[in-house]
Amino acid sequence: MKITRTILLILLAFLGLGAIGGGGVFIISPSGALFGMPLSMLAHSPFTNFLIPGIILFIVLGLVPCGLVVALLRKSKSELAERFNFYPDMHWAWTGSIYVGFALIIWIQVEMVFLQAVNWLHTVYMFLAIAILFVALLPTVRSLYKK
Repeated sequence: MKITRTILLILLAFLGLGAIGGGGVFIISPSGALFGMPLSMLAHSPFTNFLIPGIILFIVLGLVPCGLVVALLRKSKSELAERFNFYPDMHWAWTGSIYVGFALIIWIQVEMVFLQAVNWLHTVYMFLAIAILFVALLPTVRSLYKK
């Protein structure tokens, strides 16, 4: 049981720390210069620079997964988070991990449309999203977070 939970925690932490780093770089350098990404990459998006995508990346795929790691370890209570829990028989942080998996899939799909390109990293992060969902939905993990 703890092995599968540990895998979920590692997957969420990997996503969160990477997104904090990537989003942070875009916040610091909205021109994309620190990553060597020209603003022309955003020609088919509603953005003129990388600031807003960086903020979204930093918060939604960075801070949220890291916060979920802590919440899954502590099984902390949150009335606010419970309001968004579509699985009332499950701990809100477990539900949050499902949401994060889908958020990552949406992020990657939207990114590919806006960039009109597919990079090998898109494939890596799509597999990461699938892995998060798969591990979170394993019966052993579900039983740990059942109320």
